[in-house]
Amino acid sequence: MRLLTFGTAALLAMAGFVVAWQFVNPAPPHTLVIATGQADGAYYLFAQRYRELLAENDITLEIRTTAGSVENLGLLADGSVNLAFVQGGTADKTKDHTLTSLGSLYYEPLWVFYRGTQTLSRLGQLQGMRIAIGEDGSGTHAIANQLLADNFIDNDAETIQSIGGATAAEALRSGNIDALFLVASPAAPLVQQLLYEQDIQLMSFARATSYTRLHPFLSAVTLPEGVIDLQANIPSRNTTLLAATANLVVGEDFHPALVSLLLQAATRVQGTGDVLGRPGTFPNRDNLEFPLNDDARRFYRHGPPFLQRYLPFWTASMIDRLKVMLVPLLTLLLPLIKIMPPAYRWRVRKKIYRWYEELQALDTETPKQLTGEALVLLRHELDKLEEEVRKVEVPLSYADELYNLRLHIGLVRNKLLVKQQ
Repeated sequence: MRLLTFGTAALLAMAGFVVAWQFVNPAPPHTLVIATGQADGAYYLFAQRYRELLAENDITLEIRTTAGSVENLGLLADGSVNLAFVQGGTADKTKDHTLTSLGSLYYEPLWVFYRGTQTLSRLGQLQGMRIAIGEDGSGTHAIANQLLADNFIDNDAETIQSIGGATAAEALRSGNIDALFLVASPAAPLVQQLLYEQDIQLMSFARATSYTRLHPFLSAVTLPEGVIDLQANIPSRNTTLLAATANLVVGEDFHPALVSLLLQAATRVQGTGDVLGRPGTFPNRDNLEFPLNDDARRFYRHGPPFLQRYLPFWTASMIDRLKVMLVPLLTLLLPLIKIMPPAYRWRVRKKIYRWYEELQALDTETPKQLTGEALVLLRHELDKLEEEVRKVEVPLSYADELYNLRLHIGLVRNKLLVKQQ
């Protein structure tokens, strides 16, 4: 009886857990693929740092080098990668994107390097020069096209070349081009190399504020004199640059549990600041190319999830995923725990109390007028009842009630004996 009663409760609870399991989110993947840029760029360097930090939580980050932000967006859109670095100002606003952003990571300045000893401060002064504007598909190419168009410089002119990276830098050193556009972090190796070149100058934008009004994704930042190298005094003057922000963008099916983990990694990598941003400035939710991811919004408001603060990532993730299992626990198991003991008591007592109905019937049939054969028949029925009761088995905790029944049977028998005398 105990097995039947509590077994039924267990089966009901198990059925509830099976139904709830259908709503449990899948576990986070152990491998992610990130689209960066060229191997000599800052995106690639930061991806390597992220890979090291994610490896601490047994997550493998595969790095895919690309031409840049525009190609990265294409890879995200078709699901070839899980996340990507994307430069501000490169998204196609006419497309219905399902991508979301985890935040801005750092200022990504536009560097315009040119040959010669003259001082240039306006893009219009590059008219007629041979200019490298970055490879097709790169963020540099996208922003350079916009700024050259602002200054009425024909992007299709023969003097405009779609080359970038190390190829463009070598062309500038050798004199095959006169200027190049490069969007990269100050920490990018290529930027560091060009800043030390004797015959190559860095443009300071005299009309930086105007560009930020025309293109809200741009910010005006100052590269202080000597901040790159105090001994060599590089740069040799305060230099005003235009800067987009590098965004970390994910696809629509990106696992929510990984959002906080990535932003914690970003905080460790970018939160220390650089020559353009103070510590704690990044990551943030400003200057985004895409809508802010809902889980990222919660991170910026409240920090890492409670469980991830005190437990290993995979343990916290499992507990968080299984919280939906609290539904059957609260709606089925807890009420069953309260109901089952009374139900069990009722089932045990029912085995005893059902005999009282027959006993009461026999007791009411012993009025004074019954004599002789009628009393013998009643006594026979009473003996039969007592024999049936002897076969009843109940737990020891309910034995007192069973013995009370047998005492009451004896009481009725005594009444019959008195009548027979």
